[in-house]
Amino acid sequence: MKPHRIRMTHNLVMSYELYKKMSIYRAAPATSQEMTQFHSDDYVDFLHRVTPENAAQFQRELSKYNFEEDCPVFDGMFDLFSLSAGSSMEGAARLNRGLSDICINWSGGLHHAKKCEASGFCYINDIVLAILELLRHHQRVLYIDIDVHHGDGVEEAFYTTDRVMTCSFHKYGEFFPGTGDLRDIGEAKGKYYAVNFPLRDGIDDVSYQSVFKPVVEGIMEWYQPNAVVLQCGTDSLAGDKLGCFNLSMDGHAECVRFVKDFNLPTLVLGGGGYTIRNVSRVWAYETGILVGTEMDRKLPMNDYMDYYAPEYTLSVPAYNVDNSNSPEYLDRIKNQVLQNLRRTCFAPSVQMQDVPRDVDRDVADEDSLDPDERMPEPLRDQHVVPETEMYEADAIGLSETTRDGTRVVNEETNVAAVDHDTTSVDVKMEDAQPSAPASATAMDVDSVGVVPSAPAESAAPGSAPTSPAAGSPAPRPGATDSAMADAAAKSSSAMDVEPPGDVVAEAARDDAPPAEASSARAVEPVPPAELPMSEAAATPEAAKARAPSPGSAQPAVSLAPPPAGGSDGAIVVAGASAAAAGAVSGATAEPKLAVGGPAALKVAPAARALAAEREEGEATEDDYDDEDGEIH
Repeated sequence: MKPHRIRMTHNLVMSYELYKKMSIYRAAPATSQEMTQFHSDDYVDFLHRVTPENAAQFQRELSKYNFEEDCPVFDGMFDLFSLSAGSSMEGAARLNRGLSDICINWSGGLHHAKKCEASGFCYINDIVLAILELLRHHQRVLYIDIDVHHGDGVEEAFYTTDRVMTCSFHKYGEFFPGTGDLRDIGEAKGKYYAVNFPLRDGIDDVSYQSVFKPVVEGIMEWYQPNAVVLQCGTDSLAGDKLGCFNLSMDGHAECVRFVKDFNLPTLVLGGGGYTIRNVSRVWAYETGILVGTEMDRKLPMNDYMDYYAPEYTLSVPAYNVDNSNSPEYLDRIKNQVLQNLRRTCFAPSVQMQDVPRDVDRDVADEDSLDPDERMPEPLRDQHVVPETEMYEADAIGLSETTRDGTRVVNEETNVAAVDHDTTSVDVKMEDAQPSAPASATAMDVDSVGVVPSAPAESAAPGSAPTSPAAGSPAPRPGATDSAMADAAAKSSSAMDVEPPGDVVAEAARDDAPPAEASSARAVEPVPPAELPMSEAAATPEAAKARAPSPGSAQPAVSLAPPPAGGSDGAIVVAGASAAAAGAVSGATAEPKLAVGGPAALKVAPAARALAAEREEGEATEDDYDDEDGEIH
């Protein structure tokens, strides 16, 4: 049972170049939590803590868990069997996900381990853990055991359930482990779902196949499994140090070929085998059968060539020994087994339920990764965020959202987008602090209705505000456009906006003279086709020529405070199509400001100072939010 036989098998597989027809994976070790799906917590904890150095401190536990005689304590014991169990579980998981049709783990097949006990060189029962993984997706699982010893640990685990049928061909009578009688057929719901075929010494290939194929075929017919687990213990070969059967390599491999022909998801595991030169050759040959490759019986050069002297061939012949299994005895046992199968009447089903979520054991825990190393691609792919995911950045105003048909543009948004169809959509300006009172420089304006006037300190010199006072209730969104027309008629002049000097400089064209960048600009809503394309268009005469008539309807306007990252304000046009949005006169680049409406507004000098501080990176939220939450 030493790992050296697995190393020899892998070397032969590589020497025959069978790896080119399969994928080889290094599975993660099974964790203690995964092992406790079958084994008890105290047993797994003891297995993890005991070592040859401190074994004397666990005399009571050593006796309790059967760590005597054939199950000694050795260095690396827990690591070895956690790798074995993890590989079998990973193979079962790949079958569940449909990534593989056949999975092989020659280091597995430890079928004697019990829930709270080690037995027969088996400490962790990887077969039971793998079957439990298969049961997550499959209704019925068939377990076939061709080891010379009875698979008592697996049978005991599923003795009372009909979701797993265990079938074992083994030596019975004064032979370890002493279980597996023909009359052991299961209990409760698992009655007749445990199949035991006791055999005697010296059975050969012909006799073995005469009972193996009819029984397995009968199980497939009556039980109709969805997946198969095949334990290929090689201690049933001729010449094994502990076995007493007389099977050749071809007779043993014929069982593997017969099970493969059913084309079911199959997990192939190792098991016993104590003549390691025979173990490696048979498992390498059966690997070739599973991948569909005919192998040369002459061994290729490999790292362990001396083990196969003097014949240096792949074959393991049968010996000339007596066969104690008479045809009458085999027929009687076979007929009884088939009769028990007919008593199952039908294939058991499982109540419909949600399939448990698969655990991807290929990806390491994110918390255990080194933050200085690049994230692996499989793990990075799992961090794809859906568009509906909400993060803190969205809540503080880094993106606009829509709530109950109302588009909410946060004050932190640099430029608010305008839809082509905004006639029935309200536009609101929200503070980053929802509980703060309304600002004196920010307005919430419906698509139609009376436009509030600007504060006195921000009004243009010489202009008299004629619109209603700020904070007056606005009409309902369903009002007609006549209300907006009346509001436009009451205004004395078009809106004049005097942004800070750096804002005007940004909006000015590259070839505009400096005088234009320092003067206030008249901004009127004009169609895009009539946008000024030369300096002459920015003259007061041209602006006056394009001034709207007093009775024309104007879009409502909202002015947001300067954003944290820039110095120019953002003005949202609502209640009109995008084609009616205004632009800064004389600017050929994309307009920074788009305003409309009759009210006259000016940016206060304090805003210009704050914009300059922000440009230098010195302004914070505290610069324009006082203790009451009012924005200055």
